[in-house]
Amino acid sequence: MRKALVVGNWKMNGTQSSIDVLMHGLMAQLAGCSSGIVVCPPNVYLDQVRKLIEQTPISVGGQNLDWHDKGAFTGEVSAEMLADLGCDFVLVGHSERRTLFGETNEDVAMKCKASLSKGIIPILCVGETQAQREAGETEDVIASQLVPVFDKLGTEAMASVVIAYEPVWAIGTGITASPQQANDVHAFIRHTLAEKDLNIANNIQILYGGSVNADNAGELFGMQDIDGALVGGASLDAASFLAICQAAVLV
Repeated sequence: MRKALVVGNWKMNGTQSSIDVLMHGLMAQLAGCSSGIVVCPPNVYLDQVRKLIEQTPISVGGQNLDWHDKGAFTGEVSAEMLADLGCDFVLVGHSERRTLFGETNEDVAMKCKASLSKGIIPILCVGETQAQREAGETEDVIASQLVPVFDKLGTEAMASVVIAYEPVWAIGTGITASPQQANDVHAFIRHTLAEKDLNIANNIQILYGGSVNADNAGELFGMQDIDGALVGGASLDAASFLAICQAAVLV
């Protein structure tokens, strides 16, 4: 049985003091929350968060990485650096990285491979724009983002990946795909993976990311193929994020 996983992507938000308040708020109310919980702070705060979460079930993840091991890549962070800071997860291929920074499917595949080489679980983000959805291209777009990663990693490594479906048109807009719309895409992802390996398709965790909040989380998590959430803005508020985590436990 797949375990629920809720991941908070803080994006470019936070200060040392605000993160201190947020994390203490989370840790004070963790009792009874059995879903997996990951927080992804900006890189400069990774060590602060790692120290705060010691002796808790919370894991820490990076928001991005460079696939090179080391070298003259000013401003970049390697998988080895993230591992050295205690990261268990890293977001790879987030829509903002693809659209704002021009990351290609090949870049994403290389980043997934690099993270796994250092024992870090990549959370592979896939998703379509509003224009692509309206043109009926959702499945083609998802497959084009997913298959190159599978081909690069191979079957054994792909089993260690987490996938997050994030419809670009629903990120930060307040618009959420209906539970059925979201589940349909999750089911398609499983079908695509099943063509490569049925065991992976049945066991891989697929999260939904698109304006998830405390009000809609329960219904989303009740769908057969949705295993948790990649949460943006709501993860910056301890009460809201915990309510989402608790909704994952209740279904």
